[in-house]
Amino acid sequence: MSDSPSTEPQPSYVKLAMRNMVQKRLTSLKHFFLTTVGLLAVLVGLAYLTR
Repeated sequence: MSDSPSTEPQPSYVKLAMRNMVQKRLTSLKHFFLTTVGLLAVLVGLAYLTR
């Protein structure tokens, strides 16, 4: 069994995500803006359909 205690705790998911975002800055920014535009498009579309 691999029950060997590690000396340092495993990094949290948030810390790993932040490190990944810093390393892949352009991809992260592109996905952020695509998500923002997509969400705005959905909201505007719903507002148009339900007016």
